Amino acid sequence: MSAQRPITVYGIRQCDTCRKALRWLGEQDLEHRFHDLRADGLEAALVQDWLGSRFADQLVNRRSTTWRGLSESEKAATGEALLALLLAHPTLIKRPVFMAGHEVLAVGFDPEALYPVMGSE
Repeated sequence: MSAQRPITVYGIRQCDTCRKALRWLGEQDLEHRFHDLRADGLEAALVQDWLGSRFADQLVNRRSTTWRGLSESEKAATGEALLALLLAHPTLIKRPVFMAGHEVLAVGFDPEALYPVMGSE
């Protein structure tokens, strides 16, 4: 395999999709580290970067239990209000978020979409 950038996977350890993604990364022999959004915390600047990426429209998990419990005004949040909402409720973030350095590679786990961005063969 060619040289690769170290990958950081942001998610929640108990999330089945995150576990599948981590297993897949191991099977592909891709160097990575896992950042648990609950245990390791979440910084506003990082979420701001995510919201400024081309994946911003995919970042909110509108199928989650947490989403269903929000008020209509919270569901309509944008800008700073959305940032605050995601920081207060990390389970609203679609998981996992894959990053290399400061670049968002993907949001959600789709092996076919990850092959080209991760340099997997």
